[in-house]
Parts: sequence; C-alpha cells; structure tokens
Amino acid sequence: MLALAVWSFAYALQKVLEEYDMLTARRVLAATAIFVSAFLLFMVEPLFAKRILPWFGGSAAVWTTCLVFYQTALLVGYFYARVLTRYAGALTQALVHIGLLLASLAILPIGPSDRWQPVTGTQPTWDILVMLGATLGLPFVILSATSPLVQFWLARTGEPAPYRLFALSNFASLGALLSYPIVIEPSLDIAAQRSWWSVAFGVFVVVCGGFAWLSHSSSAVVQMTAKPEPLPIFRRIYWFSLAACGSMLLLSVTNHITQNVAAVPLLWVLPLAIYLLSFIFGFGVGNFYSRAVWLRLLAIALGLLAYSIYNIEKIDAMEKSLPIFLGGLFVCLMFCQGELYLSRPDAAGLTDFYLVMAAGGAAGAIFVGIVAPVLFEGVYELPFTLCATAVLALVSTWEYGWPLRVLWVGVAACMGAVFVTNVKAYHENSLLLVRNFYGSLRVVQSPHAGPEQTRTLFHGTIEHGAQFLSPDLQRRPLTYYGRDSGIGIVLRECLPEAPRRVGVVGLGTGTLAAFGHPGDTFVFYELNPQVITIANALFFFLRQSQAHVEVVEGDARLSLQREHQPFDLLVLDAFSGDAIPVHLLTREAFALYVRLMKPSGVIAVHVSNHYLALAPVVRQLANQAGYQAVQVTNHDDLDNTVFAADWVLVTNNPAVLDNAAIRLHSTLIDKRDGLRPWTDSFNNLIEIVRWSNGGSKRSSW
Repeated sequence: MLALAVWSFAYALQKVLEEYDMLTARRVLAATAIFVSAFLLFMVEPLFAKRILPWFGGSAAVWTTCLVFYQTALLVGYFYARVLTRYAGALTQALVHIGLLLASLAILPIGPSDRWQPVTGTQPTWDILVMLGATLGLPFVILSATSPLVQFWLARTGEPAPYRLFALSNFASLGALLSYPIVIEPSLDIAAQRSWWSVAFGVFVVVCGGFAWLSHSSSAVVQMTAKPEPLPIFRRIYWFSLAACGSMLLLSVTNHITQNVAAVPLLWVLPLAIYLLSFIFGFGVGNFYSRAVWLRLLAIALGLLAYSIYNIEKIDAMEKSLPIFLGGLFVCLMFCQGELYLSRPDAAGLTDFYLVMAAGGAAGAIFVGIVAPVLFEGVYELPFTLCATAVLALVSTWEYGWPLRVLWVGVAACMGAVFVTNVKAYHENSLLLVRNFYGSLRVVQSPHAGPEQTRTLFHGTIEHGAQFLSPDLQRRPLTYYGRDSGIGIVLRECLPEAPRRVGVVGLGTGTLAAFGHPGDTFVFYELNPQVITIANALFFFLRQSQAHVEVVEGDARLSLQREHQPFDLLVLDAFSGDAIPVHLLTREAFALYVRLMKPSGVIAVHVSNHYLALAPVVRQLANQAGYQAVQVTNHDDLDNTVFAADWVLVTNNPAVLDNAAIRLHSTLIDKRDGLRPWTDSFNNLIEIVRWSNGGSKRSSW
C-alpha cells in the first residue's frame, strides 16, 4: 500500500512539475525533503534519550553515549549515500532507496519497548548502543542519508550550489532540537511523542520515496561528464581532523557543563544547538566565515575557556559560566566548520566530502564517549580538545608565514600547559581517582594531619560526602547530614526505638549509617559499583555503624520493587549529582514508596539543588498520595564541615510534623503554579529550573 502511495505521489508530482519551471520546483521539493528529514532526525534524539534515561540511573553519560551512536549512524548513512551514488545507476538508486524507506517502517513506532529495560547496570554503554541500533538504527540511517543523497540528485539536474542545503538541514535540526523542551515535552507524554513522530516519518517516506523515483527520470537527469579528480590524502585528513575536533568540542564541553557547571538535565541541548548553528553559519551564510576575523576570535575563545577550567576547584555561577562555555564553543566550532567549507570540493566530490566529515565526527564522539573514560582517570578531555583545536589552527595558518606560526605555537603550548595542570590538580592530595560510565570519582584527603583532617569523595567537582579521620570524630555525620539537618532531626528524635528499618537511595560515603543503633537495619541502594567499593574501602561509616548495614547494587527503583519488608524511614538522596533520575520522582514511584512505608513511616527527600526546585514536585506527589510534606532547611556550619541542606519530609506521623526542631527549621516550599504531575510517561524539568543563582567556589551540589 505504501509502495503504491509512493508511486502515486511521484506520478502526480511529475505531472505538476511539467507545468512549471522544473529546476525551481525540484529545488523546493529537495529542500522540503531535506528539511523534514533533518527535523525528524533531531526530534528523535532527545525523545529517545528521555525514554531510556531512567533505565540507566539518569546519568548524563546516557546522552554522551547516544551522541556516539548518532554520529556513528550518521557515518553509516553518508557511507550508504556514497556507495549508492558511485556504483549504482539512477534507476537502481531510486529503487534501492525506496526499498529501504519502506523497510524502515517495520521498526515503527519508534523507541524501545519496556522489554529492552536492562536488568542490571553492567556495561551500560554497550547496552545503550545495541538498543539504539536495534530500535532506531535503520530509520536513523535513512534520515541521515537524505541530505547527501538529495543534494547529489539535485546537482545531477544542474543545481549549481547544493552545499547551501546542508545549512538548511542544520537549520531544521536546530528547530527540532529547540522545540523539544519548549513545545513538545511540556505538551505530550512519551507515548504520544513516539506516535506522532512515527506518523510524521510515514509521511516522510512517501515524500522522499516519491522524489527518489522522480530523480531517476531520464528527462530530468543531467549526467556529470567530468569525473571527480582524486583528492589528496592530506586534504582528506584535514577534513577528518576538523570534523573530529568539532565533535570532540561538542561532547567535551557538554560533559563539563553538565557535570561541573550545572546539574540541569537537558542542558546538553544548548551545546548541540551551538553545534548546529556553526554549520548553519559556516555552510549557508555567504562569507560569514572570514579567516582573519575568526582566527583572532579563536585565540581569545581558547584563552577564556582555558582560564575557566584552569582551577578545577573554582566553579562560577551558571549565569557566568554558561556564556563563556557556549560562546567559546561557538567560536571554536565556527573555525572547524568554516575551514571545512573553505576547503570543500566541487559538487562531483560532494558525497566523498560528507563521508569524510561523518567519519571524523564519529571518531571524535567515540573518543570522548568511549575511549576517554578508559584512557583518562579524570575528566581531561576538554583541555585535551582545546590543545587539538590550537594545533589545527596552527596547521591551517602554516602557509601564512612565521608570525602566525609563532602565535599558534604559543597558543598550543598554553593549552598544553592547562592540560598538564588539570591532570596534576585531579591527582593532588588524591588517594584514589577512578572513572566509569557514571562519571569520575576522586577521594581527596586534606594534607595537614590533625584532629580535623578529613577525607572527601568528589563526583567530578561535586562533593558527595566527607569524614573526619580522627577516631574520636569518625562517627560524626558531616556535609548535608548534620544532626540539625532535616534527616538528622528525623533520625535523632522522630523514629521509634530500635529496631528500626531504614532504606537509603544513594550511598555516597555512607554517612547516614552513623545514625544507626544496635538492632537497626540500614539498607543502601547504589547504582555505581565504584561508589560501593570506595565507601567500604576508604570510609568508615559503614563498617563502624552500630546498625546492621546492607548495600544493594543496581537501580534503586527496580531493587525496591523486590522489597517486601516495610521501612520506618525511606531516604531519597539521588538528586544532587550530574543528572536527576526523574523516574524516582513520579506518581508510580511514590506509589511504590508508600507501599513500603509503615503507617507511621517517613519519606525524606534530599532536594538541595542550586538549579532545580524539586520541593514543589515532592509536595505535589505527597499530596496526591494523601500525605503532608514539610521542607526543613539548615544553615552552613563550615567550621564543623556541615553544609546547608534542604530536605522534604513526607509523612502523616504527628511525631514528625509536631516536632519542635522540625518546626523551627521548616521553610516554605516554592510555589510552582500550573505544575503538571510527574508520571513515568511525563515530566518537564524546564518548569522547575531556577534561572538565577549565585555561585561559589565550593560546588556542593
């Protein structure tokens, strides 16, 4: 049926085109096909990432891994376009492409079903890549191949400047990317998004298939008589290096700002939008890229970026850091895309050019997303990429004489110095430095011995717990778990006498075990196996606790579904890291928590976060479940290594609600009018973003 629809569309289209200027009409149709394909391509990227994000603990590395797949699938699409246009005739090209378009419909509706949900968290990178390949691979490759294929077919009909359509495809991609968090996500749940995307893809198949059939018409085809000249290997290497550098810049800056600047989910949309903008301006806006201007801007941008990451302990406020990182990223990417455009071949070498670009993009993504976490103990890829950018600028300007050579040798040397400084800073006072899919972990011990010497766990630059080393002080709870914090008051004053059963989602250093009494049971749920190893080996809270301590590895929600014994207290402490596991804050999740609570039980949610107002979400979920919610806030006591913390206590227990200490420290929960309840199929983080926040040198959360 769809094959008939494609043929009917092509036949009707050909009759219409016979009445008008053929080349103009073909340009419009080609532009439409490219625009729609690019829009669908970048609509499915955040959709798919949002769908699988909860399955892998909400880690920001999920998005990085998805980008590795997207860049690799783009390479496959460009390779397919290159092979098809080089070795097949016009009719064969049309038939093969229409056949693959129809075959891709078998994967709809887009996105993995629940049966793809992983049972354990082992090797999540490969789990994600396999899942993406099986449930998204063919449609993504077909959409990726559309732009080079349509440009080639259009050039074959006499179009003199098909490269401008590459800018058009990136404009459509940008529109899709920005419309997702602003329009799509607030309006539609995941199921509706999958359905509408699948319908739009079906329409695209008809339109693209019709154009493919029309393109083989002998009356429309103008054979390219001149064979493309063999391209020098250095030129190909140059294209590859520029594309790889651009991809590395995208992923490394994304990693840095999501892990070290602001733990705001979907913040990764902004660097990707900058990436697309660089293609739009580099390939589609006349002489926007002027080498003399942009090389000067590049030197300034590299200097600002290097200064911003020179001291790994200093984190400026988001409103200060983001403009520097996003502006610097745009300048660096404009250098990469502008140099690519200046060195482009003629239309006969178009598919070769795009293929090499895609190969470089995939290589850069693989390096940052897969190789760097294995190769580097810390998050060094951003300073490394800045070095690579400076070296490429040196290569690009080598022919212009020694003054520029000396300048860029100096810039490259400075970037190398920043790289070395970052490596040394990560190792300074570090007892351990390890890294895996879930991020970089570092255990730092203060250099001066004494009764207040501490040992601290960092995730990136975010502090995840600390402990005094003095035997007299080792059992004192520090950081966000002071005795006057919300959780401290509950554990000290509001629970029944032992035996008490306490569940804790998020292990950190295991600080809460310090509140355990003989006969108590504390069960910690932790996704990252390296955190479990560190808490047991380098900190003392777990082994010195008077309570019986259990640690369960894996996603907390899946583990809690297997629990049958009720809790006196359930602590949710997983919302202060590099991403927010929203599947732990949905209506369905709270129904699970309520089932596991004793009638007098308490759910304590740690909502300390500079950038997200999580308390209104918790209150709404509590009220829907028939419980009251109170926010308890304590102040900094840095002399005793206690930080300000916000805890929301969900309970109907009068011993908690009427407690004098809790009343004293209670604060109003922010009002968020119109907040739509979060469910497993719908959540909107944009609604709870705090758009103005102060920064500090200590990045506590």
